[in-house]
Amino acid sequence: MAEKSKAPTADENVVVIGLGRFGGQVAESLIRLGHEVLGIDENPKLVQQWSDRLTHVVQADATDEDTLRQVGIEEFSRAVVGIGTDIEASVLTVLALSELRTQEIWAKAISAKHGKILRSVGAHHVIYPEATMGERVAHLITSRMLDFIEFDDDFAIAKTRVPRGAAGHTLAEVALRTKYGVTVVGVKTHGADFVYAKPETVVPHGALLIVAGTTEQVQRFAAAT
Repeated sequence: MAEKSKAPTADENVVVIGLGRFGGQVAESLIRLGHEVLGIDENPKLVQQWSDRLTHVVQADATDEDTLRQVGIEEFSRAVVGIGTDIEASVLTVLALSELRTQEIWAKAISAKHGKILRSVGAHHVIYPEATMGERVAHLITSRMLDFIEFDDDFAIAKTRVPRGAAGHTLAEVALRTKYGVTVVGVKTHGADFVYAKPETVVPHGALLIVAGTTEQVQRFAAAT
């Protein structure tokens, strides 16, 4: 079992199990956000690859409850299971974390059935990265949205251009919520800071809008820009 430095114990820190493409990206993002990350993977090459980038890295079999206990997993309230293609290892790892009473378990799934099993053995949040990205790209290809995020309850947030006739007017004047049902969250102009939207906010020429609403409302609004 290879390891690096001292394991973090702060409640806000996170353990990421499986340092492949998905798990590695999550771990790297958490580091950028200021969190300490314990990374666990069976692959010695991945452990070596991440040894200088994460707070603490361990080569271990995460499906084994005793092994997880030995590396101090009980000191972490949040865990991300990034194992995807090895469904058995994914499920057993979530089960082991659940048995150790990890408070918040996020797990990657590659199919609906995989996700259902993960939830049944203790995952609190199931992530479908391929499906989510595919859906997002499809929306971007078939609309005029510049970016798009859809949530499970048919709620979406998108980055769009300013609709025709809106530039130079306040948000109250253009009444986008009345016309399209969307809520303008903020306004972003190139080279300027993000501005949270208020009724008196004037929409600049060439600005981008961050809007929220149902998926249908956001799509309809984007088509008008």
